[in-house]
Amino acid sequence: MLLHDGVTPEQRTTFELLLSRRMARIPLQHLLGSTTFRHLALAVGPGVFVPRPETELVAEAGITELMGYPADQRIAVDLCAGSAALALALATEVPGAQVTAVEIDPTAADWARQNIEVLRPEIDDQGSDVTLVIGDARSIADSGAPLADLAGRVDVVVTNPPYIPEDATPTEPEVRDHEPSIALFGGSDGLDVVRDLLGTAARLLRPGGLIVIEHADRQGEAAGEAGVPWLLREGEDALNWEQVGDHLDLSRRPRFTTARRTAGSAG
Repeated sequence: MLLHDGVTPEQRTTFELLLSRRMARIPLQHLLGSTTFRHLALAVGPGVFVPRPETELVAEAGITELMGYPADQRIAVDLCAGSAALALALATEVPGAQVTAVEIDPTAADWARQNIEVLRPEIDDQGSDVTLVIGDARSIADSGAPLADLAGRVDVVVTNPPYIPEDATPTEPEVRDHEPSIALFGGSDGLDVVRDLLGTAARLLRPGGLIVIEHADRQGEAAGEAGVPWLLREGEDALNWEQVGDHLDLSRRPRFTTARRTAGSAG
């Protein structure tokens, strides 16, 4: 680029500044102000988690499930929404999807709101809708809470929650120094938020409804009691779940778990 005749001195200065910031391990997505997720271009920056390619498979599982319902009965909730990547993927790829995105952090919610506004034409083209709710995903469906009216009506819950153990330090500077800790750390074993989200999902989902929950590659089937599949089969909320299955990402590593809501009482 720098040898190209059309590069002006101002452009060269801008390029060199970007290069120096990237060498300092500032995330490329922060420098560009955007990232891609499936077919979407999403605004991201300081204060919001940058969605990863692995999470696209979580979206795909939710999309596939929603497409199995009539267009007037496609209700989904994205818990711990961050930039609203999952919510927007569902709303722009599934005609008639009515999606609620839940995010507790105001800064992340600002990014989600921006993305929803920019992508509103694509959402409208599908006859879909995305509603952003600022609140705690662990209690958002409790009696009197903002999503209480959705209890027992939701077809799909998708979530990419915080799941890193609090004493683990990410090795990549882009993650360690620039991702918001609220989006990363999930208690001593990384699963504190996950445990609480299972209760929320159980209240929201109709019988037979699907949860799709991302986890670390060390929290899959082989992890036993330290894994998400075990929580759904044997944990405190196990009576709420059936057809539990763990799934691999494109690198063939355990990445997300799905389960269906039983007809029993919510936990």
